Amino acid sequence: MKLVKELWGWTKAIGISVSLALLISIFVLQPFKVDGHSMDPTLYDSERIYVSKISHTLSTMPEYGDIVVIDSRVERTRTFKDDLRENPLIMLVTGNKDEHTFWVKRVIGKPGDVLEFKDNQVYRNGQLLVEPYIKEKMVNQPDAKVVVPEKHVFVMGDNRNNSMDSRVIGVIPLDHVMGKKVFAF
Repeated sequence: MKLVKELWGWTKAIGISVSLALLISIFVLQPFKVDGHSMDPTLYDSERIYVSKISHTLSTMPEYGDIVVIDSRVERTRTFKDDLRENPLIMLVTGNKDEHTFWVKRVIGKPGDVLEFKDNQVYRNGQLLVEPYIKEKMVNQPDAKVVVPEKHVFVMGDNRNNSMDSRVIGVIPLDHVMGKKVFAF
């Protein structure tokens, strides 16, 4: 009887611990791995970052310059089921692998902003962006103009000449912004 009580105690403790870890990683804080060089020199390939998911949970708009993780599959609607299925703890148990759908980028435009690309530079609402974080000046960027719609953001990598971002896939729906970088290691 004592052994059964002890096993039950351990089972409850492990169950509560796993449940808390799952809740935290779905709604509060989740690790991601930088894949590629699109955020050089700010973040490097294979660097690990922790992302606050509170903005995703509460659907709040990130600020200009925030480094965010996005779901690059902008053509599909995200659901809570996606948040569960793509959770690292669930993926560990089920054996599912990341399909490289999560990209780390910087917020450049918010709803209502008019972004212009001219002379290989970025202008937001007519003002040239001062971007000390970029690796090098953009080259071969065709002139273009984008108006960011409601509940969307425009993101770019800091390595502008080596980045798949909103210039390629378009504006990012707010529910595809998985969270904001808190720290890297």
